[in-house]
Amino acid sequence: MSRTRDSELLSAVHVMEYPYRRSLGPVLGRFFTALQERRIEGARTKSGRVIVPPTEHDPDTGEAIDGMVEVGPGGSVVSWTWVAEPRELQPFDHPFAYALIKLDGADVPMLHAVDAGSAAQMATGMRVRPRWSDDPQGGIRDLACFEPEA
Repeated sequence: MSRTRDSELLSAVHVMEYPYRRSLGPVLGRFFTALQERRIEGARTKSGRVIVPPTEHDPDTGEAIDGMVEVGPGGSVVSWTWVAEPRELQPFDHPFAYALIKLDGADVPMLHAVDAGSAAQMATGMRVRPRWSDDPQGGIRDLACFEPEA
């Protein structure tokens, strides 16, 4: 703590952080293991919908998932936004898109980065494929981003 010369106010440096690690459990653990193996898996609900990234329970009914199924690896852009000036913790230091991508075989789109080169190369409905990390660690960054198929 320090006291300023001109007043009786006290100040102290405070860093707000959440230094914990989340355990993955069987569903997300399997999802991240698949990413490390360059595969994408989703959760199949009892109604047959496939959700990627997978959840342990059907978001509509609360029932446990019915199993896991491989999807993609390609998919279609459902919606997107261009990031012209990336910030420090974003996936690239050059312009890119965040997109909702409906992978082949999935019913729910997933959010991920698309490295398309320019906003002019992005379009709703465009086909994309994954670009995998050269150093897989068993996390979401094993899927480095998506890129245009053509």
